[in-house]
Amino acid sequence: MKLDPSKTAVVMIEFQNDFTSEGGSLHGAVKDVMEKTNMLQNAAETVAKAREMGATIIHAPITFTDDYHELGPEPYGILKGVVDTKSFRKGTWGAEIVDVIQPKPEDIIVEGKRGLCAFASTNLDFILRSRGLQNVVLGGFLTNCCVESSMRTAYERGYNVITLTDCVAATSEEEHRVAIERDYPMFSRPMTHDAFLSMLAGETETADTSRGYTN
Repeated sequence: MKLDPSKTAVVMIEFQNDFTSEGGSLHGAVKDVMEKTNMLQNAAETVAKAREMGATIIHAPITFTDDYHELGPEPYGILKGVVDTKSFRKGTWGAEIVDVIQPKPEDIIVEGKRGLCAFASTNLDFILRSRGLQNVVLGGFLTNCCVESSMRTAYERGYNVITLTDCVAATSEEEHRVAIERDYPMFSRPMTHDAFLSMLAGETETADTSRGYTN
């Protein structure tokens, strides 16, 4: 399969200091999986090279006000954990996108993400469709949460979905592994970042532009 860079969006989900960096409120929970897969460096390489080849880079951070009033009075589940750890507050270092994946002027930053799916409360779908982007390539946090939620939605909306298995991380190796082995193949084309970049670099003029990729 070959990918047309002009029809490809690399969507980086929540590469923010609270997850990615020492001192981040949630870094300790994902640090081990990040280190084992080298995901941060892999993602940085993916973004830089895909951008050079003409793909669109989209950043999808999650942010809240200091009092988290966007979530209502009684958040529960994983979003309660965000509140309890005071993570991803607007204007704080923890909510900033990590330095190694800092957006460039030509990149797009999706605003309004308040929950798990990068499509749910944002204009991501509008951006993709208005720019003719048919291939949606996902990386970020968490493997089995926001990345998987976004992957499922992209799949149901008819995009050609690729998940980068070495550019994601979860809070445990088991959760990370099970999601990639069991769930990702149901809703996407899982592959390493090297495999994706090879496909992107191998694009030719004979691409099937109606789908954004060729076999």
